[in-house]
Amino acid sequence: MMDSAELDFNLRKEFGDWDDNFDEFPVDDSFATYGEFELVGHGKVTNGFCGKFSKVYGCSRKHLHNRITLDGVNYSGMGYFKPVFNSCDKPSCPVCYKFGWAIREARKIEARLAESSKRFGLAEHIVCSVPVKDYGLSYEALRSKAVKVLKVRGVVGGCLIFHGFRYNLVKHWYWSPHFHVLGHILGGYRCRGCKRKSNCLKGCGGFDDRTWQAFQKDGYYVKVLGKRKSVYHTAWYQLNHSSVKRGVVRFHVATWFGVCSYRKLKVTVEFKKRVCPICKHELVEHFYCGRKPDVLAVLRSDRDSCGKREFFADIEENGCRAWVECVKS
Repeated sequence: MMDSAELDFNLRKEFGDWDDNFDEFPVDDSFATYGEFELVGHGKVTNGFCGKFSKVYGCSRKHLHNRITLDGVNYSGMGYFKPVFNSCDKPSCPVCYKFGWAIREARKIEARLAESSKRFGLAEHIVCSVPVKDYGLSYEALRSKAVKVLKVRGVVGGCLIFHGFRYNLVKHWYWSPHFHVLGHILGGYRCRGCKRKSNCLKGCGGFDDRTWQAFQKDGYYVKVLGKRKSVYHTAWYQLNHSSVKRGVVRFHVATWFGVCSYRKLKVTVEFKKRVCPICKHELVEHFYCGRKPDVLAVLRSDRDSCGKREFFADIEENGCRAWVECVKS
């Protein structure tokens, strides 16, 4: 029997690097395409409004902001404001895919898994790598086979995010279909804290043992990655490097299976309210009638050139009110 180091080397030769630590080295964002698939964010811009400033939400209750933080910042007389930009929420749009579509999808994934976790335990981050012999299969056939492969290993349900490409410093983006999964393992993943993890291929019955035995039969390598700090940030990051099929208007990058499928799990997604970090009141739409150049620059910019996603500003300028709440009709 080969040791763990040799096994790891052989698997990486076939499947490449399955870890998601892109931040360890600079990623070349050059265009990646293979057949009818391409990286998200490499299609056409939907319209001229994509990424343009839309409105600003804020909290101008300055009487509730009379406090000084531990780092010495005084918020007295200041309000909190958050600009909002237009988004078409399409995965192919190079302007809206990252801070529009991916954010929306990640929030849905987080909300749905939060509900399923109440019944099936912690959602793990899993990678299901397709062997070279199945590279020629259609997306539908690959997804169907991946679901069967995961169920054999005890993954009872979750969200599938399709990645058609992997990245390394030599080949850059190259075709290597696999699925990132945020899902539930029957009985939980107990191998992470196992003292015998470096030599667990002896029929212990744990997840790593089961996936190794199944790998000998079907050739699909399934690996559980490190414990996630945030389901939302994991989903958002994986969506940023996912793949979309060209020419399909409603191609779903993220899909659900097993106990988390739409048929078996009914969830009403409630999006988080925008709240002020100081007084915790809900943000409302505001209009700026001041003249400060730095504030005007933010409100006239687009998403890519705007360096401020949120900011604090004086409610009054030269004795006159600079921020006014918009009245709902």
